Amino acid sequence: MTTEILAPPTPTPTGRRGRGRARTNTLTRQSGLGLGLALTWFSLLVLIPLALIVIQAADGGWATFRDTLTDDQTFDALRLTVEQSLLVTVVNVVMGTLIAWVLVRDRFWGKRLLEVIIDIPFALPTIVAGLVLLSLYGPRSPIGIDVSNTERAVFLALLFVTLPFVVRTVQPVLLELDPEVEQAAASLGASQLTTVRRIILPALAPAITAGAALSFARGISEYGSLVLLSGNLPHTSEVASVRILTYIENGNEAAAASVAVLLLLVALAAILALQLVNRWVARRG
Repeated sequence: MTTEILAPPTPTPTGRRGRGRARTNTLTRQSGLGLGLALTWFSLLVLIPLALIVIQAADGGWATFRDTLTDDQTFDALRLTVEQSLLVTVVNVVMGTLIAWVLVRDRFWGKRLLEVIIDIPFALPTIVAGLVLLSLYGPRSPIGIDVSNTERAVFLALLFVTLPFVVRTVQPVLLELDPEVEQAAASLGASQLTTVRRIILPALAPAITAGAALSFARGISEYGSLVLLSGNLPHTSEVASVRILTYIENGNEAAAASVAVLLLLVALAAILALQLVNRWVARRG
């Protein structure tokens, strides 16, 4: 009789060597070339201009930055811009998601026409959008509603130009979301609220977050659709973009760069906050 001797199993690499192998770089020469071109193009269009704006704001010194942001007219312009952009973003999240839901889940006459109309703010020049809004909601309004030269004009203009963002980010996700999953949840006894909270909302959260971020970023940077309807009245309807242009026209580029840097920080903070909300919703789902 022969005895078979079994060799011990080969240990799986662990520790630093195992982790190092798991992170082996698989970037090929062609992929590396593409990555280099992409980073160069992105740097020329985004990173370098942003760095120059920050440098230009720093050249004026802390005193210029402080004096600019503590100026009453500039502070009111920034406050109005951020407040109205946040309010518009909240409205877009609710209404944009509902519109996307109707376009995906319902069938009705004129659906294709509505699909085209939603994209009009994308294609329409912003100054033309301002003219359209002025003709309908200005002093000569055919429906008797005049919001010109008020905060409501800012809200209305921002609402018009940011409408498609949430709709177009949520709609493709809804198309991929299988209704049978919702039916299965209902057959297992889940209520409509539970289905929305545990199935639909977690699936839509990344798209809603992306649309909200785009809507807010567009809102705080909007200019063309505002100049005709809002009237650019200091302390009343003047937004940050108009204030930046005023500084540039007066030759105070350091102050204009300071306001631009602050808007950039606000946009980054909003995007980060939305990402945190997205992760929280995903965990809860």
